Amino acid sequence: MIVRLALRSLTTRPLRTAVLAAGFGLGIAVMAELLGVGQVILEQARSPALAGGGDVVVAGAAGALENARYVLANVIRGGALAPRVAAASPSLRASVYLVVEPGVTIPVSVRGAIPSLQSAVGEPEIANQPEWRDEPADGAWTNPRPDDVIRAMDRFHPVPREVPHKSWAEWLYFNGRTQDGRVRFYLTFLVGQDDAGHSGKRPALVRLQLDRDGRSTNYSAVAAIDERDLLERAPDLDIGANRVRLEDSRYRMTLALSSEAAPQRHGAPDLAGEITLDATPGRALPPSAIHGARGWLSGYVVPVLSGAIRGALTVGGERLSLDGATGYHDHNWGFWEGVRWQWGQVASGSSTDALSIVYGRVFPPPTVADADRVPGALALLGPDGPIAFATNVSIVEDGEGATPRALTIRARGDAIDLTLTFTVADIVRSRMAMTRLAADGPAMNFLQLSGTYQVSGRAAGREVSFGARGSAETFRP
Repeated sequence: MIVRLALRSLTTRPLRTAVLAAGFGLGIAVMAELLGVGQVILEQARSPALAGGGDVVVAGAAGALENARYVLANVIRGGALAPRVAAASPSLRASVYLVVEPGVTIPVSVRGAIPSLQSAVGEPEIANQPEWRDEPADGAWTNPRPDDVIRAMDRFHPVPREVPHKSWAEWLYFNGRTQDGRVRFYLTFLVGQDDAGHSGKRPALVRLQLDRDGRSTNYSAVAAIDERDLLERAPDLDIGANRVRLEDSRYRMTLALSSEAAPQRHGAPDLAGEITLDATPGRALPPSAIHGARGWLSGYVVPVLSGAIRGALTVGGERLSLDGATGYHDHNWGFWEGVRWQWGQVASGSSTDALSIVYGRVFPPPTVADADRVPGALALLGPDGPIAFATNVSIVEDGEGATPRALTIRARGDAIDLTLTFTVADIVRSRMAMTRLAADGPAMNFLQLSGTYQVSGRAAGREVSFGARGSAETFRP
């Protein structure tokens, strides 16, 4: 029917039909051309070459990628992606302002990068610039030492001064357990805030909770340390006779502590010893921070998700060997008044297929953020680095009153669907005054839990199923 109408129209009004057909054809041609040009513009806008060469551009969710050196050294070069990456280069865009004369300022967009790495990814801008050469400081990117990457992650932070918040604290936390689970320890090197704000000294505490066959004892030492020395050398630090040193990707802790129950009077430490913890490249979480109103923040990094422990502790003349134990290390900083959290960690072992999981959620005080809008997080790492990550995480505690009996953790995401069931075996309670919501309010009890995890589900297309001993933390009124 349509063909018959077209032929009849052509025989009765040939000129009008020809003009109409030409118009339709021209319109379709113009539309096809515009679509083609639009596709080219879109492809050019997405082209990695416009951002510095290469085939893939990696960026953060909100722009610049934080902790880029860790990602470059441990994820891209040191993980499962390494055989598929020919070259990688970091770059940073920023704005500078050229002041021509008073009142006349010209904004200029600039980009900084490492010349040799830019050349390796095919950046055309550097091809005709032979005078652009790497500076000595660029070696931290071109060939970073594992110790340097770990040290940058594990640095201490200056206390923000122009904020109304108090109770700043920053600490290195270590835990470990022997293979039979009979000996466990929780070790903290904590540095507080200089209330005077100008003395240059900050109060510091070392505290070790030792669990032997279900019986817990606490040991500690206090001292004042120099703030400048702390910021320049950390994680190397000295608190009295107690030390932390990072040497060749190994943490070495030397301890000389007094019992909190009945300290000895003749000056000898009630607990002494040396512990080492190996940091495995790639099995770490880079630094992250939560920001709230008026400069409030809470930061967290995990330099060692799971590592081998060696050493021994001497307690009351008895030597406790820790050789063959498994340990963990994280680092926290921020304002802690009115803050509580849920946290946990488990590793499936030390074999080549070992998996490490860490999860947690921070509950800030209501004056700085809505706790319901601060998500939990869970990360799953393997021997070659990160496997999957989720921010849709629920942490449910089973048990009324002061004693949780079990925890159920569920993590959901595009590449992960995991459930962790934690059965509590032992609890160590500590009253934590800095968790008060008000100066005259009640303090919370900080609970350190040990027990057994059962993990099941899928992550990155693989089945995950194992049971292992692990740790968790929570709070109770």
